[in-house]
Amino acid sequence: MLTFSIVRIAWKGVLNMIYSYNKLWKLLIDKKMKKKDLMAVTDINASTMAKMGKDLPVSMEVLGRICKALNCDVGDIVEMIPEIDKQ
Repeated sequence: MLTFSIVRIAWKGVLNMIYSYNKLWKLLIDKKMKKKDLMAVTDINASTMAKMGKDLPVSMEVLGRICKALNCDVGDIVEMIPEIDKQ
């Protein structure tokens, strides 16, 4: 009965994810690259880059291309932070 109560409490709020690409921007600075350089190497379009600039989600395929180009892991470029909205 205790487990059921814990699960019920967890579902009262809606779980959202906050995406942060701050790690990517810092990595670009370290590699002396500009966003347009990354776009050229990975074939990412301007609208996808704008999404990342606004901390919105992008596809795993895009993140994979970035990781391949920068020789890194997904955790090195994006952070997903859970947020519970209380309604």
